[in-house]
Amino acid sequence: MGEINEVGLGKRLQTARQKAGITQQELCHRASLSYSTLAKIERGAIKSPSVFTIQSIAGALNLSLDELLGHKPSLQTKKTSRSGVKFVYFDINGCLVRFFHRAFSHIAEDSGVSSDQIESAFWHYNNAACRGQITLEEFNEHLGQVANQKGFNWLNYYLKAIEPINGMADLLSWAAEHYDIGLLSNIMPGTLDRLLKAELIPQLDYKAVVDSSEVGAIKPESKIYEIAQGLTGVKPEEILFVDDSRANLMAAEELGWKVLWFNDYQPEEAIARIKSSLEF
Repeated sequence: MGEINEVGLGKRLQTARQKAGITQQELCHRASLSYSTLAKIERGAIKSPSVFTIQSIAGALNLSLDELLGHKPSLQTKKTSRSGVKFVYFDINGCLVRFFHRAFSHIAEDSGVSSDQIESAFWHYNNAACRGQITLEEFNEHLGQVANQKGFNWLNYYLKAIEPINGMADLLSWAAEHYDIGLLSNIMPGTLDRLLKAELIPQLDYKAVVDSSEVGAIKPESKIYEIAQGLTGVKPEEILFVDDSRANLMAAEELGWKVLWFNDYQPEEAIARIKSSLEF
């Protein structure tokens, strides 16, 4: 994902909207945005509009993300695999990073509360946070009450506990050279930015980023896949989805996507299968 020039983006957005002959209100409706958000983007007042917001606007204007951002098209021709794949989505937790449950153990050590109680509370609120129904601050408050900690910060524990899965950074770099790639993850608000800044996941030119907390849906719900599919610009059967959850894969497969299960306990074997499925 390249850097966004906010003022330039606003001007290009306004020009594209006027060229399409639609009002701000109509674009808000098509892109599911509030009027104030769109107006602020057009005049450059919002300093860092989310990638998903920009993708939604581009889709509503029938433009590619690169066209709206003013990026010059790459001279490199992307590949199509022998099986017909043109776009690859990767999950994050369990595919790009390994989430050992050490975070729960560390919280238990600091709080004196059993790790089972911590983990139970985590999963009780996790889906709501990943859907964006509660903020990260509210999630911290709920889990902090169980852990008897004021100022509790889940992300600090999470980022210290995870580690990149060996070989995946190289695989994504290789895949990005030959295919359009994206991220499709059930993830809490703000987590993706922290992962990128900490270089725990590769900083690449992702064509699409589907953050569950931004779109208001989580895998395996059909809504998140429909949004993700709309951002690719390809047919369902031209998408390969890599995930460590079979339930998530089955939901994608029902939409016609190709899928591949990732076993983070045997990453070398999983990486080999991904590369084999992307042979061209």
